[in-house]
Amino acid sequence: MAMKIRLARGGSKKRPFYRVVAADSRMPRDGRFIEKLGTYNPLLPKDSEERVKLNMERVQYWLDQGAQPSDRVSRFLEAAGVLAKKTRNNPEKAVPGKKAQERAEEKAAKAAEAAEAAAEAAAEE
Repeated sequence: MAMKIRLARGGSKKRPFYRVVAADSRMPRDGRFIEKLGTYNPLLPKDSEERVKLNMERVQYWLDQGAQPSDRVSRFLEAAGVLAKKTRNNPEKAVPGKKAQERAEEKAAKAAEAAEAAAEAAAEE
């Protein structure tokens, strides 16, 4: 059985609350799980101790059994010092979209035309 340690969403609309659970990877996100390992409340401030609560003994047990944490849960475990920090690299993140690139090109072309016109006006005088 492929086990995952992941988040199961609870809470109402626009008010998320998550349970950190150990579940079979084939089960739905909010469906059946084996054990509740903690909670995550993203609405609380980042420095609050209540934001992420984990039962570290049980988390370590499931990791020893071969459970794979999801990306978000692995970040929680890295912050807690349970897992080694992974290097993440997304060079595409900072690249603007197509429309923004087109607008930047248009703006640069207009600026070049204005500079050229100013140079011609200065040369005529």
